[in-house]
Amino acid sequence: MAEAFRYSQWDGTQEVFSLSEDALMDELSDQLLANGDVTSALRNILRRGLDSPTGKTKGVQDLLEELRNRKQRTLDTHDLSSVLDDIRKKLEDILQHEKSGIEKELDRARRLQQETQGSEDSGLDQETVQKLLKDLERRASSSQEFLQGISSDDTAGAIKELRDYEFMDAQAKQEFDELLQMLQQQAANSLFKDLSQSLQDMSQDQVQALKQMVRDLNEMLQHKLQGGEPDFQQFMDRYEPLLGPNPPADLDDLIEEMRRRMAQMQSLMDSMSPDQKQELQDLLRSALNDQDLQRELAELAAIMDELDPMSSLRQDYPFSGTEELDLSEVMEVMEQLQRMDALERQLRKVQQGGSIDEVDLSSLEDLLGEEARQALAQLAKMSEFLEDAGYIRKVGNRYELTPRGMRKIGHRALQEIFAYIKKDRIGSHQADATGYGIEYADATKSYEFGDPFIPHMQRTILNAVLRDSAGTPVKIRPEDFEIYRTEQLAQASTVLMLDLSLSMAMRGNFMAAKKVALAMDNLIRTQFPRDKLFIVGFSTYARELKPEQLAHMTWDEFDPYTNIQHGLLLAQKLLSRTKGGTKQIIMISDGEPTAHMEGGQVFLQYPPSPRTIRQTLAEVRRCTQQSIVINTFMLDRNSFLVDFVEQLTRLNRGRVFYTTPERLGHYILVDYLNSRKRKMVV
Repeated sequence: MAEAFRYSQWDGTQEVFSLSEDALMDELSDQLLANGDVTSALRNILRRGLDSPTGKTKGVQDLLEELRNRKQRTLDTHDLSSVLDDIRKKLEDILQHEKSGIEKELDRARRLQQETQGSEDSGLDQETVQKLLKDLERRASSSQEFLQGISSDDTAGAIKELRDYEFMDAQAKQEFDELLQMLQQQAANSLFKDLSQSLQDMSQDQVQALKQMVRDLNEMLQHKLQGGEPDFQQFMDRYEPLLGPNPPADLDDLIEEMRRRMAQMQSLMDSMSPDQKQELQDLLRSALNDQDLQRELAELAAIMDELDPMSSLRQDYPFSGTEELDLSEVMEVMEQLQRMDALERQLRKVQQGGSIDEVDLSSLEDLLGEEARQALAQLAKMSEFLEDAGYIRKVGNRYELTPRGMRKIGHRALQEIFAYIKKDRIGSHQADATGYGIEYADATKSYEFGDPFIPHMQRTILNAVLRDSAGTPVKIRPEDFEIYRTEQLAQASTVLMLDLSLSMAMRGNFMAAKKVALAMDNLIRTQFPRDKLFIVGFSTYARELKPEQLAHMTWDEFDPYTNIQHGLLLAQKLLSRTKGGTKQIIMISDGEPTAHMEGGQVFLQYPPSPRTIRQTLAEVRRCTQQSIVINTFMLDRNSFLVDFVEQLTRLNRGRVFYTTPERLGHYILVDYLNSRKRKMVV
């Protein structure tokens, strides 16, 4: 059936990518071959993402990279020094407007005096007008003298002085009140997210309410610090209206919120120069203008640091952009940067083996978009998806491959390796007809005297019907018979010897060898079920590996020795279990023998000892006496190795191939097929 596609407008509910069973198993195969553990393989896919025909599903590393880029763009855009510059500019404007306003008031009063001179219609006598003008001039002179002593460079001092100043200009008064309110709100917001919404003008009554709330909060936190159980509900009954539309659910929620808010302000100050930091601190203190409140806030900060240090949230940010920000805008930027840092910590935990459930998906979507949330949600379903498909199963806290999963991985390895054969147009893989047994081919032929009589009944009956359509019963003549063509098969018993020493991993050879083992196991089980395949792994010692262990097999970490002699000894024992047919050993290694067994003890030496070489070649000679062919695939060509392999080949008359990890599977499987099967048309 042809695939049907339906297109509709994006509404945010569609999945960006859908998991592909084949793509997921392909990636799992590669990861599993690399480290031998299903849980680790799934974690690596989660970390690196997944390529599929429908597109790339981003992994945690991709999301972290996007997050770092987003953060860097923010830092490269904004100018942090502009925060204080903006406040200084507003102060300069306030002072300038007040000075201009004073002059305007004087000019207006003087014009009024002139207009009322000699006029009896004004309602004011000249003496009163003159007195009002002089009072105004005295006040203006006093205000001008006061303003001369105020500098916008000392923002905190200017705010403190202007709080008690009686403005003469209405615009200047309004601008100062707005600036003071903004500073007070930011000071309040450094504690609680929505507190500034409840403290609109920071009147004396509101300052007292704030002070009492902080005092009660300090007592409650001290109680908790001493191991008690504070009455949080009583606190909320009294102060919930001050905490905005989204009050904390419990004391821990309140502490976490204050921790974040205080860390934002502290990160802002840590990102400034020492002079700028001191100026901002003085500025916020002057905005609150209450010594008792400042003491309570200092005590709160100390308790918070003792109760739950915020060092993990505090970070100085190297802003380097040119876009100017005011204090309220920069606090929004600091909140966004803090959210980025929190999300980065969550993603790093996932990268180190944590659960995706710990990631705030709503924050991920806000910061990186819907596609990022979809990608992480997709990857979170990997294990469930593979379990439902029957490829993996959970045992305790870990996952393992099912038999179906093993077959899938072996089949993929076989496909990859045979891709080389297809590209190189290798021929018919002929071999000597040693062995026994026949197997049906797909083709048929007319029966001839002497052929094995294996009739293809459908074709035989069809031939009779076509020859004589007289109806039933169908009469079959000798010339109607068609028989199966047959293939004569050679039975083979093979030991695949894999070098598991540390050098195989260090040189990048291990994965290729492991993939070949999986492919050969799959090839023999599916195409040549009468054959036997044994697998022997060797490093300092040799041991038999079962097919179900292949996907999980890994190298012997910290073991640099290569005991070929012990591997050959074990291979002979395994081959002795089979009778008749071809017996062969396929050895994959990248080093000369550096260990052997002698008197039940292992002998180790590097560089290789002549004693080890002699014992290994003696085992080669015993293999030759038992008609066991040794085909050697070497992944290195140092002089010691070449000398050893030449001696091995002279003794055994097998073949040696110096190859690379990329071509290893090609050579081994082609050679296996060459020595395995010959098609005979009869």
